Amino acid sequence: RKRADDLLKVLLPDNVIEDLIEKGNYEPETHSNASVLFCDLVGFTAISAQLAPYKLIAELTEIFTAYDDLALLNDVTRIKTIGDAYMAAGGLPEANATHAIDVINTAIDISYFVEKQKAIRIEKGLPFFEIRIGVHTGPVVAGVVGHRKFAYDIWGDAVNVASRMESSGLPGRIHISESTRAALGSDYECEPRGSIEVKGLGQINTYFLLSKNDPFLDEVPVI
Repeated sequence: RKRADDLLKVLLPDNVIEDLIEKGNYEPETHSNASVLFCDLVGFTAISAQLAPYKLIAELTEIFTAYDDLALLNDVTRIKTIGDAYMAAGGLPEANATHAIDVINTAIDISYFVEKQKAIRIEKGLPFFEIRIGVHTGPVVAGVVGHRKFAYDIWGDAVNVASRMESSGLPGRIHISESTRAALGSDYECEPRGSIEVKGLGQINTYFLLSKNDPFLDEVPVI
């Protein structure tokens, strides 16, 4: 039973587990303000084509485990992975006032981690990958889908915009929306990137993060 409970805690937030056990279901929740992070490994597809299946899975396991550790340090929840893409969010399942800062610090840590891996690979003469990161702040709906295989997920414009921030960003840069920039306050310096088109929302202003004040920077792992 303990092993089963431990596995559940890896897959689902604690409050979701409690509701599923006590009520048999989890009522969807609307979070009026959360921050969503998307990141994608640039160049990983080409590298993965050269790897044996077990090596590919081992690489992704090491990478995503590092991401998970960094998200946990910053009180950010991993939502899911899709191929070599990673999605996380701050401000849920429990609301907090620091979600934008928490997610940005996670983005900084992940970016720093990937840069360290890049330097190690270059030194060894190995192919390397870079990362694109996008962050947006706004309302989301969180819930559990499935009856036999549960998955905690989030939906809404904030998710779509965060995904667009990532896909329209540049390798090695943290690309954020105007709402995220406003939520960060004065501790983080940004440069205007201009506006981009988001389906269903029109043009929105975006920025690249320039500077940081990250308390967990020294704890970024090296693989």
